[in-house]
Amino acid sequence: MARREKLKRRKRKFHVKNGDEVYVLSGKDKGKTGVILHMIPEKDTAIVEGINMIIKHMRRTTPQGQSGRIEREGSIHVSNLKLICPRCSQPTRTSRRKLETGFRVRICRRCGEVAERE
Repeated sequence: MARREKLKRRKRKFHVKNGDEVYVLSGKDKGKTGVILHMIPEKDTAIVEGINMIIKHMRRTTPQGQSGRIEREGSIHVSNLKLICPRCSQPTRTSRRKLETGFRVRICRRCGEVAERE
């Protein structure tokens, strides 16, 4: 039986990126905010600081290594995250617009300002 090759997925554009402050829309941490540590584009998920904490049971690999129950952030799907606008400090949807300078930026749908961080 021949193995099926995995189809190459198109690279998606996300409404959030590394370093953004986000608001959690659903799940056990609904209503909390955090900063995105890194994105996992293959799974459409993100690791958010202090959100979706999981306990990982680790075995000691070296005599000086850490073992036991280690708490760390789990991934959360990007559809459950909403960007917090740096200008109006509210969770908001974003749109993309091309400026006169040629740069593409995210625009806050609430206040209409550029929602990029400095």
